[in-house]
Amino acid sequence: MGNNYRHIFTLLVLSFFIESNAQEFKIFSLADFDLKDSVKTCHVITKYGKEEYDFNKEGLLTKSVTRYNGNDYDVTYYRYNGGELLEKRSETYRDDAFDPSTSIANFYEIDSLPKRKITEKIVSYEKEFLDQYVYEFNDNGNLVKMTRSNNDGTDVTLVDYKKYKGESTTTYLMNNVPLKSVRTSSQKGKNGVMQKVVLTKEFLKGEENMAFEEVFGPEGKLLAQQEFEFDKEEKSFVPTVRTTFKYDANGMLIEEISKRGDMIEKKEYIYQYDKEEGGNWVKQIITPDNTYKTRKIIYYESEQVAENED
Repeated sequence: MGNNYRHIFTLLVLSFFIESNAQEFKIFSLADFDLKDSVKTCHVITKYGKEEYDFNKEGLLTKSVTRYNGNDYDVTYYRYNGGELLEKRSETYRDDAFDPSTSIANFYEIDSLPKRKITEKIVSYEKEFLDQYVYEFNDNGNLVKMTRSNNDGTDVTLVDYKKYKGESTTTYLMNNVPLKSVRTSSQKGKNGVMQKVVLTKEFLKGEENMAFEEVFGPEGKLLAQQEFEFDKEEKSFVPTVRTTFKYDANGMLIEEISKRGDMIEKKEYIYQYDKEEGGNWVKQIITPDNTYKTRKIIYYESEQVAENED
């Protein structure tokens, strides 16, 4: 949704998504932070601390900082070449001092022939080898194999793609044990507009564990999500929480309603923007909790600072 900055930073520290023990290569850009236009820096104030994000002129993330207090913070640097990520360094500072024992560096080698392959090597700042990942892609640019190697051995994750009667299914298997399956289909909404439906099933030790179904509108916005838990006695998935989402004309989330049985939780989102129309928000208020985030944004074109004035 772009609103949970704490979750986003967890992804940034890892530099890839954790997909039920399978990892997928990921580069972050302005869109991942509900940002648009020529943003140079964005500073976010939340209840748990401060976030700082720097972007290059192409809109790619080059630096992120999470400040927990005045002396404890994490810094991550990204280096690119032609839009390709070459290096990522995650540095930890505690009591205002650099901690090499918990700081790591990720290095990427890209081979495009005969098919695209990315090799990621992860080492500590104390020059200790931690992991190596080799990502292999097919002719369509889809990840088909990921091999993880370290001192404990080698794990191989295969990604299989199938299409049948208008549906596509992606299956992840680690060492031939299923991790996750993602089925994508389409349906007509109540207003006659086509929607994308994504059903994700997650496995634990090869057994079905949980699932969630997401419905996306034509603009790619998440409209609804249904969560499921697997009932081992009934040997079937049981629906638990259903959440629906509404957006304003700018495509920003304004309402979130979650239902679990007879319990209903409703959140509303209110924004203040740095421009009258089509700008970036500089303050987000969430009711009924009355929590809020504020952002200070600097743009490239004029080095103009946009921030909430309250």
